[in-house]
Amino acid sequence: MISFRILFFGLVWSVLCCPLIAQDRPAQPPLIAASALSIDAETGRVIYTKNIDEKRPVASTQKLLTALIIAESGKLDERITVEKTDGMIQPRNLWITSGSSYRRGTLLEAMLVRSYNDVTKCLTRNHAGSQGAFAKIARSRAAELGMKDSVFLNAHGLTVPGQYSTARDMMTLTRAVWARPELRRILRTRKMSFTYHGGKTIEIENSNELLHSYAECVGIKTGFTKAAGRCLISAAERNGKTVLAVVLGSSWDGVWTDSESLLKWSLEN
Repeated sequence: MISFRILFFGLVWSVLCCPLIAQDRPAQPPLIAASALSIDAETGRVIYTKNIDEKRPVASTQKLLTALIIAESGKLDERITVEKTDGMIQPRNLWITSGSSYRRGTLLEAMLVRSYNDVTKCLTRNHAGSQGAFAKIARSRAAELGMKDSVFLNAHGLTVPGQYSTARDMMTLTRAVWARPELRRILRTRKMSFTYHGGKTIEIENSNELLHSYAECVGIKTGFTKAAGRCLISAAERNGKTVLAVVLGSSWDGVWTDSESLLKWSLEN
């Protein structure tokens, strides 16, 4: 009889009180994005998921893989010379000219801070000899990382048929990138100075608007094409906790709302 009463009151407690406990947890953010994923950066614990295995273009967020390969190759203080084949590719260029030379690490920083495509072409041509050769390296490195549902056909992320990734795979890449201090420093950079071969210096502001508007944001990388929609991979820190978030296929303005809401919710859960 005692055991029955304990069981009975236990069931009553669970029915009456558990909904109240659940209501104390903040509701998941309603995201516009087609796919999204957030995790605890230290433990890898998954916090939020939405269509994380849906294959889709990821635009310039795939420059994170390009950056990882360049960083792993070292020699960031070495100067490299721009060649004619590195020429301009829309929509965004730094306008580095053939024959000029720059420190590899400076070009890497410019690529990540403002997503310049001519800089990306220069770095990858210098690394592999051609854009096609670098794409093969990128696919191989992605496979080594365990990115099972990704195909990369160029270094910059502009749309080509058959190129895609997923939120899950991009998070795998993000964790590998975030683990490297030299890349983490760049990805946190709000503004950098760039001096052209002829001596002119300009200020380059990070294209990640959350770095400028949301104090807890500490990186990482933007991306946009018509096919991919607005994409953002981001990170935020609070009280020693860091979360990473992948948002793919959002709207022009919605990507910032999506990402900030997801970061804040993930920090609380």
